[in-house]
Amino acid sequence: MLIERLSGVITLFPGDVILTGTPSGAGQARRPPRFIRPGDAVVSTIEGIGSMRNEFFLRP
Repeated sequence: MLIERLSGVITLFPGDVILTGTPSGAGQARRPPRFIRPGDAVVSTIEGIGSMRNEFFLRP
């Protein structure tokens, strides 16, 4: 269902990665809460395939 809805508003290509959820170590469950901020990076890894790093920043 998620892929169906996404493909209705953007074009998906082979190799596209769709990430959902909250990365470990972040979010409201932490005390105190810790949310992703500009300058943070999230690394997603799929064993046997590789890693992808996403850095977060504010648009000018």
